[in-house]
Amino acid sequence: MTAPVPAAALRMGTTAGRGTLLAAVLASGMVFLDSTVVNVALPRLGQDLGANVADLQWTINGYLLMLAAFVLLGGALGDRFGRRRIFLIGVVWFTAASVLCGLAQDTGWLIGARFLQGAGGALLTPGSLSVLQSSFHPDDRGRAIGAWAGLSGVSTALGPFIGGWLIDALSWRWIFFLNLPIAVLVLLAALRWVPEGRDRARRRFDVAGALLGALALAGVTYALIDAPARGFDSAEVLIAAAVGVLAAVAFVLLERRRGDAAMLPTGLFSSRLFSVLNLFTVVVYAALGGFTFFFAVYLQNVVEWSAFRTGIALLPMTLLLLVGSARAGALSGRIGPRLPLAVGPVIAAVGLLLLRGVGPGASYWRDVLPGVLLFGIGLTLVVAPLTASVLAAVQDRFSGVASGFNNAASRAGGLLAVAALPLLVGLSGAGYEQKADLTDAYRAALAWCAGLLLAGAVLALVLVHRPPREAPPSQPCHSLPAATPPR
Repeated sequence: MTAPVPAAALRMGTTAGRGTLLAAVLASGMVFLDSTVVNVALPRLGQDLGANVADLQWTINGYLLMLAAFVLLGGALGDRFGRRRIFLIGVVWFTAASVLCGLAQDTGWLIGARFLQGAGGALLTPGSLSVLQSSFHPDDRGRAIGAWAGLSGVSTALGPFIGGWLIDALSWRWIFFLNLPIAVLVLLAALRWVPEGRDRARRRFDVAGALLGALALAGVTYALIDAPARGFDSAEVLIAAAVGVLAAVAFVLLERRRGDAAMLPTGLFSSRLFSVLNLFTVVVYAALGGFTFFFAVYLQNVVEWSAFRTGIALLPMTLLLLVGSARAGALSGRIGPRLPLAVGPVIAAVGLLLLRGVGPGASYWRDVLPGVLLFGIGLTLVVAPLTASVLAAVQDRFSGVASGFNNAASRAGGLLAVAALPLLVGLSGAGYEQKADLTDAYRAALAWCAGLLLAGAVLALVLVHRPPREAPPSQPCHSLPAATPPR
């Protein structure tokens, strides 16, 4: 077995330590910022490029699909070939794809570029955190990761504010071009200060597993998005659904056969708590992804708010997450995760039901803010306890793959919601531009999302119990693009 390649033991107070932290924070900030503002840009880019509902769905889901399918593989590549190397490749790849997104002349071009951008994010996202984990001295590692979490959260909060202004003042294209100067700073800092490190023994290289996982998600997503236009009985929809299901079955059989050499060791699911928590993650993040997709479009096309005003509408939710997640994690450590994971979704569901009543001429303070606050409080009660419980449900040696899978589960939840909800509420074609059609779809979608949250609450109340060992309250496994004002 090859010994790990040692990385420099960086300290927080040194120039190299600060430079490494800067590179990781800015790189993560690019991904988080881009995720939070794309939903806000959907109405403008839809008008500019002549997009239909399916095009808007793929603009979001092409990105989410690649992140969900390949984030585990991205981490494994870093372990095998060098964390800094893969991190740098991810930065360049993500930035080049961002420029392609900004230059898009039609929806096919934009969707293809978003697929590429998601692939770059899958290399970049695990790399930014693993660089800190492997580079800093153990005494400073917690501080470095905490600083990364806080500063990345600030970039997430600023994303809608900056993005909304860019969309109104310049064009939706600038939310993608903004990544270029940030990437230059990341590359300069990483080349100057970030040490290289790898650990071939930590994670295995499972390309077949990653491809089967991607094919499973892609097949099901394609079937859901294309069913309204082609019909449920069309050959294309049936073939896509069949391919997705068969790929999912093949993925499970392959990972089971490979055992501990698999990208996702199926032995992890012998822990009932781990299985339940990931199902809970899919359900809750499906509600979150569906809500943010509809809310941003509805506020602009029906309530007639600007992109800037839409971008900051959910800012209190982001601030609650930043300020309250550590406290929610500490509470979960004292009383166990069951109560926060059961109560949080109920509070969030009440917030969504209040937001169903938002309409033309709505007042932010009277009609929007109360629902946003309740939704944010509920989400804050969920995120940190969920992360700590997922990590506590598995052995320490599987903490990396467990957090990576939970990250993928959150992305998959949002992906499936954006694919399925328009179908469920009857929104297709250019319906998002028709106020009456969009209003009916929006209210039905929020009812579905509230139902998903309540289902998650029941799941937690019945099946979630205190883990056999405590995990420290930590930064969420999932980066939260969709958990912030547009994800």
